[in-house]
Amino acid sequence: MNSSSLTPTDSSLPEEFRFLCMLHNIGATTPERSLTIDEISRWVSMDTSVIRIHLQRLIEMGYVELTRIGEEDKYHLTHSGIRKVLTLYS
Repeated sequence: MNSSSLTPTDSSLPEEFRFLCMLHNIGATTPERSLTIDEISRWVSMDTSVIRIHLQRLIEMGYVELTRIGEEDKYHLTHSGIRKVLTLYS
């Protein structure tokens, strides 16, 4: 899957917000649809170390939430994250 088709095309958009849009577009929008870092990596074709950095920044901004399911950490957008994505597209 080509990750450039998953995000807004504005190259001036900060990398973490393009990543936020990718999470939205692959459907990680609720705790039930949350994804592991490995699952995200397969969808967006990015190295897991880069994904971890983006996720940490987005968690700090309140746009992404970590959910622990059993032994796995999974990530999804918060309501604020979804609103931010929608403003980026408008």
